[in-house]
Amino acid sequence: MLYFLSELSDGGDFFNLFRYITFRSGAAFLTALVLGFFFGQPLINALRRWQKTGQPIREDGPPGHIVAKACTPTMGGTLILGTLGISTLLWARPDNGFVWVVLLVTLGFGLIGFIDDYLKVSRQNAKGFSGWLRLAFGFSIALVASLYASAFHPDDLSRQLAVPVLKDFLLNLGIFYFPFAMIVIVGAANAVNLTDGLDGLAIMPVMISAATLGIIAYVVGRTDFTEYLDVHYVPGTGELLVFTAALIGGGLGFLWYNAPPAAVFMGDTGSLALGGALGVIAVVIKHEIVLAIVGGLFIVEALSVIIQVLYFKCTGKRVFLMAPIHHHFEKRGWGESQIVIRFWIISLILALIGLSTLKVR
Repeated sequence: MLYFLSELSDGGDFFNLFRYITFRSGAAFLTALVLGFFFGQPLINALRRWQKTGQPIREDGPPGHIVAKACTPTMGGTLILGTLGISTLLWARPDNGFVWVVLLVTLGFGLIGFIDDYLKVSRQNAKGFSGWLRLAFGFSIALVASLYASAFHPDDLSRQLAVPVLKDFLLNLGIFYFPFAMIVIVGAANAVNLTDGLDGLAIMPVMISAATLGIIAYVVGRTDFTEYLDVHYVPGTGELLVFTAALIGGGLGFLWYNAPPAAVFMGDTGSLALGGALGVIAVVIKHEIVLAIVGGLFIVEALSVIIQVLYFKCTGKRVFLMAPIHHHFEKRGWGESQIVIRFWIISLILALIGLSTLKVR
């Protein structure tokens, strides 16, 4: 919205700053951060008054959680989505279609998560929205997003899978690209959702992944960078840096209240939305495989659940003491903060590896 102030510029004044993605990204970050700090506590107070007993805690979870996390309100993801949405609308170019598709996918998955959280709180049951129904809505949103993104990709990239490290190599998936893109988006949403089990565990890796994808989006949206790095040019994606900056600002504002011991949980409202955002950004910038590297922590968390369930059904035994895998380490005696910080470190290392794929060709 504020981008149009650049039209008041004669080329050398203050209003000219609004033309620059980097300036608007910094402003989006600060806007979301300030809004998060300002509205965080009032939102938590309102959630406490409404929810009273807070988020239902899994009875089969670590015993300490039943006491330590009792009466902690959920749906804190509304703080992230609110600050992210306002900042993006203020500072991103409203005529950029990629910004709209990423924002709408994020809000769409946030709505699915909100319904899930609402049912859990109102019924005081850890089982909320029907899993199959949640997947159906998620895949529907992902299908529309993948069709839209493919339609606005250059002809030489549409329905193609770019493979990192391999220069100028594209795998033509044809019509099968859409199911693949849907799996990327829905898989990312649910993987982040599974990771969100400890105070501060999910939000920092999400911010690290968003920062990485935002940098890549900015790079692949500029011809000078793509020519130098020999990566594929996707016009218009640079504007997604504004979105990811707003996400990081809103995420930091939320982390202020979510740091151990958490005053609020993001809930499915936040985790599904943020995971969906990462997935659709990767699809838009044609770096789906790089997302698997950058978001490797989320994949491990999701795989630990899949392996545990399948192995238990086949043998009646468990591979991990508890899944997702962060609970396995809790059962082994690791402290919550110890797990969280070590997982943050792993996420940062994976992000650096993902960024290095831009140069390694």
